[in-house]
Amino acid sequence: MAIDDAARLAVLRDITTGFDEHDLDRIMKHFSDDAVFESPRGPDPWGRRVAGREAVRDAFAARFAGIPDVRYGDDEHFVSGDRGASEWTLRGTTTDGQRIEVRGCDLWTFSGGRVVKKDSYWKIREV
Repeated sequence: MAIDDAARLAVLRDITTGFDEHDLDRIMKHFSDDAVFESPRGPDPWGRRVAGREAVRDAFAARFAGIPDVRYGDDEHFVSGDRGASEWTLRGTTTDGQRIEVRGCDLWTFSGGRVVKKDSYWKIREV
């Protein structure tokens, strides 16, 4: 079965819904076993890289634990072949009470219908 841009676009929308609902199973069903997540923060120029489906899942779970009321909105997506991009706004409150609002984007790489890389970038609003 051929995977086209429309199918990959539907994957990105479903992942975003999963993030907004804190549904790790919904998110992770779209990731390959050898997926890579490059977070926007970390010690390296690419942030922090985690590799492997379970490690990626753990990183996303940590996001939900650290910002228990996190919500994603204002999302837009596009796909061209095995690459895609998403823009979104993350809003929430950290466990230490800090209110955050972040405009961000993800650069996606697909293999077939699965995500093999999610590379995240943030602009943090200081209010």
